Amino acid sequence: MHASSIILIVLVLAVTVLGFAAARWRPAGSLASMDEWALGGRSFGTVISWFLIGGDLYTAYTFIAVPALAYAAGPGAFFALPYTIVAYPFGILVLTRFWSVARTRGYITAADFVRDRFGDRWLELAMAVTGVLAVLPYIALQLVGMKVVFLQLGGVFAADEGKIALAISFVLLAAYTYTSGLRAPALIAFIKDTLIYLTIICAVIAITHMFGGWAGIFDAAGKALALKPKPATLLLPPAGYFAYGSLALGSALALFIYPHSITSILSAKSRTVVQRNMALLPIYSLMLGFLALLGYAGLAAGIKTTNPQQVVPMLFAQIFPDWFAGVAYAAIVIGALVPAAIMAIGGANLFASNIFRQFSAQRDSLETRTAKILTLVICLFALLFVIFITPQYAIGFQFLGGAWILQTFPAFVIGLFTRWFNPKALLLGWAVGIVAGTYMAIQTNFTAAFPLHFGGSTLVGYGPFYALLLNLIVSIVATPLFNAAASTRGNDATSVADYA
Repeated sequence: MHASSIILIVLVLAVTVLGFAAARWRPAGSLASMDEWALGGRSFGTVISWFLIGGDLYTAYTFIAVPALAYAAGPGAFFALPYTIVAYPFGILVLTRFWSVARTRGYITAADFVRDRFGDRWLELAMAVTGVLAVLPYIALQLVGMKVVFLQLGGVFAADEGKIALAISFVLLAAYTYTSGLRAPALIAFIKDTLIYLTIICAVIAITHMFGGWAGIFDAAGKALALKPKPATLLLPPAGYFAYGSLALGSALALFIYPHSITSILSAKSRTVVQRNMALLPIYSLMLGFLALLGYAGLAAGIKTTNPQQVVPMLFAQIFPDWFAGVAYAAIVIGALVPAAIMAIGGANLFASNIFRQFSAQRDSLETRTAKILTLVICLFALLFVIFITPQYAIGFQFLGGAWILQTFPAFVIGLFTRWFNPKALLLGWAVGIVAGTYMAIQTNFTAAFPLHFGGSTLVGYGPFYALLLNLIVSIVATPLFNAAASTRGNDATSVADYA
């Protein structure tokens, strides 16, 4: 067995031990409580939250997909930089307000807030179901990232196309998540982020030394992109500006309304912790820029592959000694386990708090047991999805999940600042946005660029962003109509003081 394989096994087993030990990490109440199991007791400070939120948002698939896009298509991959930068001011404005009302009223999910804010059970269910459906393919993509590494390692890791290694990894993940809840990914995130930063810094140093600086890398990458079946350049053409900008903006609006993002934010012990993290998290965006540049490095290194997702593992195998390649591969695998655990918890929280709770008066004990069981089910579903569905379909469904979660923006985000909307109008707008987003995704074969035709002109933009605009238009127009029809608005259970 190669040194890279041994190091990977050792590091993964080490974080597994940490995952189980996390149940006894920090002074804790009973893990039978939803607050303790699902949100770490709402007690995480700035440092822990920084690692947890960063570990949640910057996933193994990010490690694989962003360089793959740069390798295959050039500058479009760098949309990830402005979108994360835009997301953090948005987070300061929105998430601090949400944290306050959630802490005051004991919310576990965004759908909890929507239920109290608008007093509409159907709108709450729409938010909950959308969140669960959006997070499932996101977990599956973490397995796709792990599978790429296992196939690169070969040997026992690649047995049965990596399915056995994936199954073992996710059994371990499900077990320690069930046992320790959010404390497990919070503790493991320290190791995950340290490994990722170490890998990227070493990769940048090695690559720039190998090619004599970035000028040589850009020159070689530009020539390689020009020879692609669909030729590209290092600079984005003017025709792609709006598609690029709307993709970045739409992605930024969606980033912090995913269930796993909400779970990480609500685990912070104070509003100040959330604010500090929104100020500190752009450090991860710097890392993201270097990740995208690894795609260009792959082009400059002459890597040839029909699957761009293999570029990063192949590049690491080429530039690193075998033992350090094992460290890099472990960074990717552990980088999948951390967000997958948080995503599973976030999805389980929605089901337990917003679907199951209606049928049980025992909020803490029975609801927590239900959430724990649901994490196992969600992990199993994601595993089966990747085993029996091709990776391309997993990517397509994740794109669809992003289009769907964006349609919860009016009820959740705008609802934090105003209750002007009629809940029935919001529900109608949500339904129209879901249908429109799904239609646009299918029409473009699950790609971001949708050609909008109007007045003899065509504007190519991000399909889910168009669907959100349609959602908002319907919600705005329908609100006075429902009000005039004396449609019930429900009661607002929150107060102004709850948001302070």
